[in-house]
Amino acid sequence: MDRGKIYGLLDREGSAKTVLLQMICGLITPTSGSITVNGKPLYQDLSFPDSLGAVIEAPGFCDFLTGFENLKILAEIRRSITDEIIRETLTRVGLDAEDGRVCKNYSQGMKQRLALAQALMENPDLLILDEPMHALGVEGRALIRQLLLSEKGKGTTILFASRSKEEIQLLSDEGIEINDGYLKENVG
Repeated sequence: MDRGKIYGLLDREGSAKTVLLQMICGLITPTSGSITVNGKPLYQDLSFPDSLGAVIEAPGFCDFLTGFENLKILAEIRRSITDEIIRETLTRVGLDAEDGRVCKNYSQGMKQRLALAQALMENPDLLILDEPMHALGVEGRALIRQLLLSEKGKGTTILFASRSKEEIQLLSDEGIEINDGYLKENVG
């Protein structure tokens, strides 16, 4: 994958897409083959890619906390993200940092936006997103498309999976189809 490009992974039901994304993120070890991220092989020199933001499957948040509070807890891990960065990131995905509702009362679309904010807030070099448009309405999808294009413009490499061929064609520099665990390039 080249820096500053968007790669769309066209997903078919049961294609092993989630397993592939988890391997690229360093969450599970492949039984054969190898994975190299930014010239560094995973599972040899490092277990996780440097500078990675990811949303794979259903995001988990503390139901009794607000979106801001959830991100604040995650920000404490590296202690490099300010409250202002959290607020700005929430705004970028279309959420209000001052919204006092707890996550239990968020819609599916709001939870998806919060997951995207979590993946973006550390300004990663590599962004891996599993169905980033899931549960979003027309306006939400348009906002996230613009956001991903903006991230691409900053040099972020993006790999996103979608079941929508149209979404892949609309956003991707390169489309890849995964079917029964095999990759086929040039989805058109």
